[in-house]
Amino acid sequence: MVSGGFRLDLLLETARLARSTYYYQLKELDGLDKDKELKTEIQAIYNDHKGNYGYRRVTLELRNRGHIVNHKKVQRLMKILGLTARIRRKRKYSSYQGEIGKKAENLIQRQFEASRPMEKCYTDVTEFAIPASSQKLYLSPVLDGFNSEIIAYHLSTSPNLEQVKAMLEQTFTEKHYENTILHSDQGWQY
Repeated sequence: MVSGGFRLDLLLETARLARSTYYYQLKELDGLDKDKELKTEIQAIYNDHKGNYGYRRVTLELRNRGHIVNHKKVQRLMKILGLTARIRRKRKYSSYQGEIGKKAENLIQRQFEASRPMEKCYTDVTEFAIPASSQKLYLSPVLDGFNSEIIAYHLSTSPNLEQVKAMLEQTFTEKHYENTILHSDQGWQY
């Protein structure tokens, strides 16, 4: 007899459930959560690192703390707990810092071809990420509009005024370049 005064075999037959299914569910309801300690540890690691750790890093941290656990189990438990890592978006380099200094007149007017060498030159700062490193390099080249040749360039670990000064000193060494137009995006370095 089950609670309510009905026989178990009649209830199972009416519900079209196997006896084994009934006892399995009964055991699951009475059973303790075998992963309770692991779940609290996962939650603690997640909170310690302000939600930045995903299942891979949490797994490594658990192993460092002496737990032998598979990454798939950690992933499953984190899903049950509703823990997801915060995805940090990589920002592209932008030299724009608002309106700073004087803005030069656009003398080029999208007429990029030059009729003689060093008539029109172009420059910009480009960011390069170094593979397998968190470091970045910044390239500042000067391009001749006559033949698209790179006249000079300067490589630096930070995009600053010193980089642009060094590049300009390297490019314009002689006096006869006084009538050269140097075109840039007019970022804060220029």
